[in-house]
Amino acid sequence: MAMTKKIPDTIKGANTFCPGCGHGVVVRLIAEALEELGHADDAICAVAVGCSCLVNVALGIDKIGCPHGRASACAAGIKRVRPGNLVFSYQGDGDSLSIGLAETVYSAQRNEKFTQIIVNNGVFGMTGGQASPCTLIGQKTTTTVDGRSVNMSGVPLDIMKMFGQIESVAYLARGSVHDAQNILNTKRYIKKAFEAQMAGAGFSCVEILSPCPTNWHMEPVDSMERIAGVVSAYYPIGEIVTGGGLNA
Repeated sequence: MAMTKKIPDTIKGANTFCPGCGHGVVVRLIAEALEELGHADDAICAVAVGCSCLVNVALGIDKIGCPHGRASACAAGIKRVRPGNLVFSYQGDGDSLSIGLAETVYSAQRNEKFTQIIVNNGVFGMTGGQASPCTLIGQKTTTTVDGRSVNMSGVPLDIMKMFGQIESVAYLARGSVHDAQNILNTKRYIKKAFEAQMAGAGFSCVEILSPCPTNWHMEPVDSMERIAGVVSAYYPIGEIVTGGGLNA
């Protein structure tokens, strides 16, 4: 008898992301993690501006819409006044690492006890595919028409390396959604980040490499292969910090 995988009760609407986009998979993983950990009813999501805001359609939990780049600051405030709730921000790389880089870094530096989810597709997706801090060298976007260069834009930003220098962070991991095994691993990372938060260990973050076929101008399958062969070579996948955190 064939087994049917149950759709989480917290999935309330159809996926409205572009065909082949990884955001839909990430939202599903978050929903599964919340239900499996028993936090579907007490979770609060700080929703960023950009493609991330489409989580409003699919995920049926308490959410607050945040100004562009300020989702991590909002999440920190929510967690401080509602410490018993599971609080996470849901952000793209443009929102969290360009417009909101200061809020992102100082949330980690202060060891704010929420979880940051960063979906890294290397572009500003919703506004037309402009370069983000995570755009790879040579990658063509609407603002790097000849390909990103080091001389003009510097090297791509690796937020996990930056976070890794902060001793107080509780949990850091980088996952991906380009194949089945990595999807399963990424769900495990999300659950461990949530568990670290609810244990009071401190700041936790999961960065997730995601395809953007629309703005990469690629077929969905080719975009998955690009993550496997190109993107993950610059942004290594795996756990970076486990069992960290300061409970002060």
